[in-house]
Amino acid sequence: MIHDPNNVRTAGRPLNEATKVMVMVHGRGGSAADILSLSQHIKSDDFAYIAPEAAGQTWYPYSFLRPVAENEPYLSSALQVLASTRARLQSDYNVKPSQIYWFGFSQGACLLLEFVARNAMEYGGVFGLSGGLIGPPETDRNYTGTFDDTPIFLGCSDVDSHIPKERVLESEQIFKRMGANVTAKLYPNFPHSINEDELNIVNLLLAGERLS
Repeated sequence: MIHDPNNVRTAGRPLNEATKVMVMVHGRGGSAADILSLSQHIKSDDFAYIAPEAAGQTWYPYSFLRPVAENEPYLSSALQVLASTRARLQSDYNVKPSQIYWFGFSQGACLLLEFVARNAMEYGGVFGLSGGLIGPPETDRNYTGTFDDTPIFLGCSDVDSHIPKERVLESEQIFKRMGANVTAKLYPNFPHSINEDELNIVNLLLAGERLS
């Protein structure tokens, strides 16, 4: 195991009191504390927030568009961290998958989107900002399972230097095919960062609004 599944930080409500839990996944060069700071923008008092931290501040070494084998064994270890986090929430705190929300930026968004695609079920919501499904073009996307109308939001610049807009749109179609209620939005000429509109959409979806 490269990444330590027990290396997590928390914020918000105590895990044993929360009715909803948001798993927040940081990007390359970031940290659990960085991504947890965005919880201040979530307009709900119901959440506990938990953020795992990558070894060396990166989940896998190369671009998410490279052949998957090049990012091993780091990628499998990173996916296992998310699996362990979900399992712990379910077993130790009796949190149902429909009470679990996933939020990630950049490399963290790619990681969590790949994780939920491989582990499709009804989650509370999935928010992947500046990210897309992992693998080179023409990757077989033989995911199984259904999201049962889980709200998924994909937000990204249309000229992001790390995330091609084509991958965002491909991910949108795959998640729709798997039964998710997907909202995707490309922002013209925006830098590789999170913007206010994206956070507003997250809050609208958390409030139960249907945007698509």
